[in-house]
Amino acid sequence: MGDRKSLIKKLLIFMIVMGLISLVFMLLSSYKENNNKMYIDVDTMELVQLEEPEEGDPIAVINTSLGEIRMVLYPEYAPNAVKNFTELAESGYYDNTYVFHSEDGVYAAAGSKTKDGTMPEGYDESRELVERELHQNLWPFRGAVCCLTTTVDAGIKEAILGGETYYCGSRFALINTVEFNDEFKAELIESSESEELANAFIENGGIPNFSQQMTIIGQTYKGFDVIEALASLEVEDPENETSKIPKEDVMIISVEIGEYSEAEENLSK
Repeated sequence: MGDRKSLIKKLLIFMIVMGLISLVFMLLSSYKENNNKMYIDVDTMELVQLEEPEEGDPIAVINTSLGEIRMVLYPEYAPNAVKNFTELAESGYYDNTYVFHSEDGVYAAAGSKTKDGTMPEGYDESRELVERELHQNLWPFRGAVCCLTTTVDAGIKEAILGGETYYCGSRFALINTVEFNDEFKAELIESSESEELANAFIENGGIPNFSQQMTIIGQTYKGFDVIEALASLEVEDPENETSKIPKEDVMIISVEIGEYSEAEENLSK
């Protein structure tokens, strides 16, 4: 009888300890998730990407072997990443670089010196260590241009509690869109912090799952058909989930930095 009571006592203690451990892990997981989230104030959020460019706005013209993409830049929201991109473009860095990833009509990745998207030997590491800049006014709508994440800086504390530092660099993603079927639309509206934001995705397209994950430096206002073409290229290995290298070479011929001018835009039509 004594042995049985002792065994029951040990089992109860074990269950209590395991319950406490599970609770601690659950609290830590919740804290980490919240610590990695950016606070969004829906009352002050402005969906600036849905607005037309204004005279004098900074722009970039991406000339590709499949056509031209024009985008307005957002130095007010992502100053360091836009500066990095602009300086690289003006130096000629992007001339004859590759579109190195084409994701099933969803997005394309470009701006690499190598066909597979890897960094070449002797590259300038400082250009690939621009701290991620997120903003509640910028979202991965169709036509958004995002800097790809290059590395994550996380110690033991950050690994447990969150708060890692993310960096981006020279390579960028051109966002097309996922499919918005009725089920996905309903799920998006239900889970979104803002009905206005959810409806903006539904009406304009994009990749909601990329929200507040990457630095957005610009928004396309002309050349959506080119982005769709770049995102829909035939790839070398369609079964490879992580690497979708285009079969044929598709190039960024140049990236030109300038200012938006309605008169010049009308001439280019």
